[in-house]
Amino acid sequence: MRTEDLLAAIATGLWRWDSVSGAVSYDAEAARLVGLPAEAITLPEAAARACFHPADWLEVKAIVDLAVAEGTLAEARLRVVDEKGTVLRTVRTRSRPIARGGSEDGYYLLGTLQEVPDPLPGTSAAGPPVTGDWRRNREAFLLDAGRALAEAMSTAEVLRVAAGLSMPGFSPEGLAVFGVQGERISVIGHHGPRTGADHPFHDIALGTDYPAAEVVRTGRAVYLPTPEEYRGRFPAAWSLGRPRKRRSWAFLPLIVAGRTIGAWMAGFAHPVSFSPDERSVLTTIARMLAQALSRTALQETERELADGLQRSMLPASKPDIPGLTVAARYVPTGGGLQVGGDWYDVIGLPSGRTALVIGDVQGHDVHAAGIMGQLRIAVRAYASEGHHPDAVLSRASRFLAGLSAPDGADSPDSRYDPRFATCLYMEVDPVAGTLDIARAGHPDPAVRLADGTMMVRPTAGGLPLGIDPDTDYPTTRVVLEPGETLLMCTDGLIETGGHDLETGWDRIRKVFERPATLTNDSGTLPSDDLDSDDLEALADSLVQAVHGPPSHHTTGPLADRREDDIALLLIRREAEVCLVGPGSAPVRRTAVTVAQAEPERIAGTRQQLRDMLHDWADPDQVESAVLMLSEMVTNVLVHTDGDALLVAEVSGRHGARRLRLDVADSSDELPHRRRPGELASSGRGLLLLEMLADNWGVDPRGDGKCIWYELHEAAPDGAAPSSPPDGA
Repeated sequence: MRTEDLLAAIATGLWRWDSVSGAVSYDAEAARLVGLPAEAITLPEAAARACFHPADWLEVKAIVDLAVAEGTLAEARLRVVDEKGTVLRTVRTRSRPIARGGSEDGYYLLGTLQEVPDPLPGTSAAGPPVTGDWRRNREAFLLDAGRALAEAMSTAEVLRVAAGLSMPGFSPEGLAVFGVQGERISVIGHHGPRTGADHPFHDIALGTDYPAAEVVRTGRAVYLPTPEEYRGRFPAAWSLGRPRKRRSWAFLPLIVAGRTIGAWMAGFAHPVSFSPDERSVLTTIARMLAQALSRTALQETERELADGLQRSMLPASKPDIPGLTVAARYVPTGGGLQVGGDWYDVIGLPSGRTALVIGDVQGHDVHAAGIMGQLRIAVRAYASEGHHPDAVLSRASRFLAGLSAPDGADSPDSRYDPRFATCLYMEVDPVAGTLDIARAGHPDPAVRLADGTMMVRPTAGGLPLGIDPDTDYPTTRVVLEPGETLLMCTDGLIETGGHDLETGWDRIRKVFERPATLTNDSGTLPSDDLDSDDLEALADSLVQAVHGPPSHHTTGPLADRREDDIALLLIRREAEVCLVGPGSAPVRRTAVTVAQAEPERIAGTRQQLRDMLHDWADPDQVESAVLMLSEMVTNVLVHTDGDALLVAEVSGRHGARRLRLDVADSSDELPHRRRPGELASSGRGLLLLEMLADNWGVDPRGDGKCIWYELHEAAPDGAAPSSPPDGA
C-alpha cells in the first residue's frame, strides 16, 4: 500500500512548501482538509494563505521560523475558513524544514495535516486562546525588552537588563550568560543562586558534557522541560551541578552574523513545557541579547582603542614647573570613537623656561586625531629647537598647510581633505611671572585675579594654522601676579551646550570666580595657598559645569545643544603664605598694550575695565571710568607715534576701593587744556578727566609720560564717597 493511501485512510494529508518560490503543494487528502477539491494541487502562497484564518497564518509563520532556526519540528493549529470567513474545521500540522539540495538560500517544509477531533465551538472566526491576553502581554514584553537592550551602553548594562527580564506567564528563577573565549566558555553575567564564580560550570572547556557547551558547539537550542530529561541527556553535568531547585531549563545560542558568541540559560522553578509560543519568546530574547552584547562589546573595544590613542598623545605625567602649579583635563564628548583633534602639551625649553600649548584640529574623527598627533609632534620639535612663540606657530602653520595639500591633485582618484587648527602657545618664565603668548585663531586665555575676579585677556593673534602658510603671529606679554590663575581652553569648554562666546564665558565665570580668602582667628589667609590640590578641584568643577549634570540647567541661546571635546590647562603662580590684617583685600591689577596698528583693541580694553569693576558699587562710576579710559588711549594713538601701555589697579576694602588707571606713552609732549568750540571733534579729554575723576594728573618720565586718574568707590548705601585709602 502506498504511503499516501495509508495516510488518507487515517484522514491525514501531506503538504510541502518551497521557501524560495513560495509554492505550496497538497495531496488529495490535504486539499480536502483545507476546503479544496480532493485532488493533488500546487498553489501560490497567496492562494494557500486564503484557506486559513489570517491570525493563525501569522502565528504559524512565526512557529516555522523558530523551527528553522532550531532545526526542530513545527507544530501548530490552524482554522480553515471559507470565502465568507466562516470556520469550517480546525486542523493540526506538524512539519520539518529540509535544506534544498545543498542550497544555503532556502529550504522545503514537509508536513502533515490532520483534522482536530474537537473543533472550536461556534462558527465565528474568534481567535484561539493563544491569541488573547498572553500574546498581547508577550508582544508588549518583547517591545520593552528590545528597547531596554537597545539603550544599554555597556556590557554590564546589557547583563543588568537581561537579569531584570520578567517574561509573561513563565518568568525564570535564574539567568546566566556564557561567553566564548577560545576553547572555553565562562559565565559573564548571572542572576539567581549558584551562577557565579562558585558554580562548577563558571569556567569550563567547550567539549564538556554541559548544555551550554553543547549549545555553543552546535548553535542549536536545548530545552529541558523536566529534571529527568536533564539527567538523562547530560548525566555528568547533572551529577556535578545538582540543580535540584529548578524544574525546567532552556539553553539558547547567542548568534550574531552566523557566529555563535555565547549561550543564554534560563532556569525555572516550576515546570515549563516550552510550547512553540514560549520557545518563540525565548528565541527572540536570545537574538536581541546577542545583538546587544555584540554592539556593546564593539563599542567598548572602540572606546578602549580611542582612550589608548588619546592618552598616547597627551603628556605622560603631571608637569613640574618651579613656582607654578598646573592642572589639565581632556574630556572627549563629541561622540563617535571618542577621539578628536583637541590636545594640550607641556614642553621643556632649552632656555630653562616651559612652553604650554593647547590646540584644536578641525573635525572629530580619526583623521582629525591623526593630524593632531602629527601637529603636536611638529610643535614640540619647533619649540625644542628654541624658537620664539611667533616662530613656532609660523612654522607649525606651514607644516599643517603642507600636510593638508593635495597629493597628485591631477589624478581623479586623489582625495583632498584640508584641515585647519587653532592653537594657543605660551612661553612661561615662572621667576618673573611673564607669559609670552602667540595665538592662532584660538580663544583668548582668562585670568582669575588674586581677589577672585575673572578677566578674559585679549591677546594679539593670527589666522588658524594651515590656512595661510605666510601668516604672522604677533606675541603678547602678560604678567601673572602671585596668586593669580590662568585658564587656557578649547572652544568645547566655552560653547558646549548651545553657547556662544559671550554666554559661554559667563557660565565659566560663575565657576572660575570664587572667594579668594578664608578667615581665621588671626585674620585672612589666601585660600589659593591652603591646598595645592585646589587647582585640581577647580579643573573638575569647570568640566562638570560644562559637561556634567549641572550643564543641562545652563543651556545656551543657540537652538542645538552642540557637544565638543574639552581640553583645558590651569596655571597658578604660587604666592607666599602670609597673614594680613583683618579687612584687607588683594590688589586687582591688569596691564594691556594697545599698538598704533591695532586701534580696534580699544574695545577690548574697555571690556577688561568693565570686567575689573564688575562688583563696583556705582554703575555710573563704571561708565565714567570706561569713558575716560577710551579718551586717554585714543589720544595716545592719535597724537603720538608710539603704543599705549595701560595699567589699571583696584585696591582697598569693598565699598571703599580706589581705582587708579595709568596710560603711558613714549612722547615727551605734555597734554594741555584746550577750549573746544561747539562743533569741535577733539580737545575734550582733559575736561572729562577734570569733571569725572576724583584725582588725575600727568607725570613726565624719562622715556615719555604717563597720564592717570583715580576714582573712589561710592559707599554702597549711596552716601558720599569715602576717604581715599592711605597713600593715595
